Amino acid sequence: MSEAEDVAGEPKQETHNIKRLKPRQRACDVLNEKGRHCFGNLKRWYDYPGDVEALVGAKKEVYRCEFCRTIYTPDLFDAPNSFTLRY
Repeated sequence: MSEAEDVAGEPKQETHNIKRLKPRQRACDVLNEKGRHCFGNLKRWYDYPGDVEALVGAKKEVYRCEFCRTIYTPDLFDAPNSFTLRY
């Protein structure tokens, strides 16, 4: 039995925690069960699965925490990091 299957043999339904990025945010701010912040680095997620694509949209700029796997979408008022030149 794989890790993605539950006891009955059916695949687990994965729920995604999706949040909006704050301006210039680079670390995760989710609280764990002990009340402490995760502080995992937010990594750009290029090849996300279809169920995430259905939630956030196709070809969007998506970030994911390296520890708790929380998904972050960019701030609507911030300039996108894709296809921009920064010197």
